[in-house]
Amino acid sequence: MTATIATIAELGYQQASFARIAERAGLSSTRLISYHFDGKDELIGQAIATIYGDLSRFMHERVSAQRTASGALEAYIRSLVEYLGGHRAEMRAATEIFLNFRPEGGTAVQEAATDLASLAHLERLLEWGQESGEFRPFSTRVMAMTVQRSLDGLPFLLEADPGADLAEYADELAALFARATRA
Repeated sequence: MTATIATIAELGYQQASFARIAERAGLSSTRLISYHFDGKDELIGQAIATIYGDLSRFMHERVSAQRTASGALEAYIRSLVEYLGGHRAEMRAATEIFLNFRPEGGTAVQEAATDLASLAHLERLLEWGQESGEFRPFSTRVMAMTVQRSLDGLPFLLEADPGADLAEYADELAALFARATRA
């Protein structure tokens, strides 16, 4: 997986062939990849699952440690920005996959990203804040979409401006959404 992700990050999705991945991994043959994966679709699917699984664990540790909804929302924002900053190759690979991967007979990653179920965890966090009185009344769907999409754009910003100040980005977003949700 490490070689697959690094190859996609460096060369792009279209150039990430089994041969190039095997070369990066130090494998003598692409058959060693084929032995474990039925094809490129399965390999790419596992790569994206690996990236998002790691991201999910990273964020879960930080968000679940919070005892208030406002703390959890801030941790959600800051931990995602922190992860993106520390895992740029993985995020570059995920972006390449997002923009280019079309599995045969499956759902494109882009289509999966528009699945409203992907916002459920954030909507629950926002509902918790409303129920506890920390957050004002608002549409949790609209707010969850706004929070998530402001974070989804960060990999594109980093491609355009690799030197972007991520601490400032996290500070601004945390402050913005604290004001937007405050009771």
